Amino acid sequence: MRRIVALKRVLYDALGHFNYDDGWSMASHLAITALMALFPFLIFATTLASFLGASAFAETAVHLVFDTWPAQIAAPISREVINVLTVQRTDLLTYGVLLAAFFASNGIEALRTSLNRAYRVAETRSFFYRRTQSLAFVFVATTGFLAISLLLVFAPLIVRLALANFEWLEPYLGTITLWRYVIASTVIVLGLIAVHVWLPAGKRRFVDIVPGIIFTLVGWLVGSTMFATYLDHFSSYVTTYAGLASIMIAVVFLYIVSAIFILGGELNASISRYFEARARVPG
Repeated sequence: MRRIVALKRVLYDALGHFNYDDGWSMASHLAITALMALFPFLIFATTLASFLGASAFAETAVHLVFDTWPAQIAAPISREVINVLTVQRTDLLTYGVLLAAFFASNGIEALRTSLNRAYRVAETRSFFYRRTQSLAFVFVATTGFLAISLLLVFAPLIVRLALANFEWLEPYLGTITLWRYVIASTVIVLGLIAVHVWLPAGKRRFVDIVPGIIFTLVGWLVGSTMFATYLDHFSSYVTTYAGLASIMIAVVFLYIVSAIFILGGELNASISRYFEARARVPG
């Protein structure tokens, strides 16, 4: 009974602060910013990869980004993304690609603002420090995607060599498609850990951010499944928005994911407040 009371208290506190902190508006801001940052990030990453000789990067990057989206949402968007990314670009050091990196970092800044509000911390770091950190996130993500791209290119060869020497591994190796899903999920988990630890002001222990990360992952799975079911059976986006339907669907999906992400931060903060309040109560 005591645990149920504590759970209710934490959840009510998290939802109350989410509403008080303009969580619904912040979710809209985060969704739109994420969509605006997605294309610049992929353009920058693909241009850098092409400059380094990784010509197969575009398709791999699209898989890593969209494999965890419901198919109804990912398919039309990913097709357009591939069309954009397969345009030949030789302007790595031009202002266009540098601006793409800058606009991509705006998505990181939106995450920072959302988490600062959720954790109720005041930002004291300088603009230069924050923007440099955001750009570093973009470069690290690009490098990680590039490494994964090279790994997936060589994966079939690695699998064949492994099976030739260790036949007992066959049931465990699976397919490249399976490994794409595993890698994409791992990227999401590592990304959530990174943004909760380093983006907001102040310091948090790893154990303090685990509940929110788990909530975000479970909420992403449940929310995307329910939204995909809605699109299959009840949606009228195509008749309402015509050619803009795929963009509107992506915006709504990102809004749902953004709200869940912010709620994850609010949940972490609520749990911390609960334990702090308990610590102040005389034993």
